[in-house]
Amino acid sequence: MVEDVVRLQLPVSEELAIQKNVIQGERGSGKRICVITGTHGDELEGQYVAWQLGRILTEKKGELLGSVEIYPSLNPMGISTIYRGLPGFDLDMNRIFPGSEGGSMYEYVAKKIVDDIQGADLAVDIHASNIFLRELPQIRINELTADKLVPMASHMNMDLIWVHSAATVLESTLAWSLNSIGTPCLVVEMGVGMRLTKEYGDRLTRGILATMTKMGMLPEYKGTIHQPLISHDGNVGYINANQSGIFMPEAKHGQYLKKGQLVGVIADPLTGEVREELLSPNAGLLFTLREYPVTLTGSLIARVLEV
Repeated sequence: MVEDVVRLQLPVSEELAIQKNVIQGERGSGKRICVITGTHGDELEGQYVAWQLGRILTEKKGELLGSVEIYPSLNPMGISTIYRGLPGFDLDMNRIFPGSEGGSMYEYVAKKIVDDIQGADLAVDIHASNIFLRELPQIRINELTADKLVPMASHMNMDLIWVHSAATVLESTLAWSLNSIGTPCLVVEMGVGMRLTKEYGDRLTRGILATMTKMGMLPEYKGTIHQPLISHDGNVGYINANQSGIFMPEAKHGQYLKKGQLVGVIADPLTGEVREELLSPNAGLLFTLREYPVTLTGSLIARVLEV
């Protein structure tokens, strides 16, 4: 059943409508999961997951105990215009939560979103990377909520769980706002901007179904679930370009690297020279790799999880 979360009039007889698909189980009331995506208009990986979950759970309504609410597009105008932020406002939607009833239009929208999700037993906030980087499927968790959230994230079929220090987490995000009011929220990052990666979407869909089984919402899940690596900020090595040019990868995304192994080079198309060789700072999993070839000095090229 499709319901409005918030609907507002816009100029020229248009409307801003944020909607959700509520799938109520036929086995009775129980726990409630909210699956949220589309906060950034250039992050489309979650669209596939929303579609798959809606299709699968509609068929499984007779087995479902409780309810699942799917929010495919918190920023529908951003998605329709291929714009990361809020068109016409030059705002990042994930920097205005928890919003305000008496604030600007989008502060009001943010408040209504938080109010609607509040009280869920689990919220899954799905993001993709930007157009510059490709990310392995991962869940990012603030260290202040790690004790509670890491066990919940372990069944989500991800490659890794990255526990961030509190200093690197912005308090104006949806996840922070929900966790701060007692609604557990997991932040998923996977894939690349403006694209769908079916393999990653299928993995996350299976992980959500497996997590629902652990929560007693579905019968036993019989598929295989990947056990994630768990990292902390100190386990992650960063590779940044010291030269501008064109990045040519040598290592493959998801590959396990040796310390000092060649990840790629910065090339100069004008002279044919190699301006810089980029080496892995540690042995581990290459979980972030630059997708967009053009680089400037300081551009992030890769992240390697030490294992």
